[in-house]
Amino acid sequence: MDAISPLSAAQLLDAAPGLAALLADAVAGGASLGFLAPFGQDEALEWWRGRATAVADGRLAVWAARDAEGVTGTVSLAREEKANGRHRAEVVKLMVHRRARGRGLGRRLLEAVERAAADGGATLLLLDTETGSPAEHLYRSAGWTPYGVVPGHATDPAGVPRPTTFFFKSPGAAARGA
Repeated sequence: MDAISPLSAAQLLDAAPGLAALLADAVAGGASLGFLAPFGQDEALEWWRGRATAVADGRLAVWAARDAEGVTGTVSLAREEKANGRHRAEVVKLMVHRRARGRGLGRRLLEAVERAAADGGATLLLLDTETGSPAEHLYRSAGWTPYGVVPGHATDPAGVPRPTTFFFKSPGAAARGA
């Protein structure tokens, strides 16, 4: 089973090559993560290395899942910096490598980030995903509530505008296993 662990800034930099391979795989597989194809390992590595400062100063938390072959998945939690929004956070960049799909890893990553958010005092979580994607099914089945769809909000890696579904969830007792 894939081991999931939070990463410090130094651990993120150490894991960056594996995280970059995961990100490049996700984009190549059509995941709408904010990047356009072609998107390679070098660009992905630079992007991940650029997250280390946010992890170091607490604005971003990153988890990585690994098996014997390397990084299989990741999820991040972006904390709100505005004073009137510190009760909320955004779940971002949930990815599972194509070789590791179908094993429940996406759900386990989502549960880990929800639990950590609740333990950290977040009372509201937000996320968005491409409408009709496998990720949308995951979020709905995990109890997330859709609150709107914006047509043409983001493009897929080929540059085609796609609708985005926005979700919220109160992590509360459910995220802590109660």
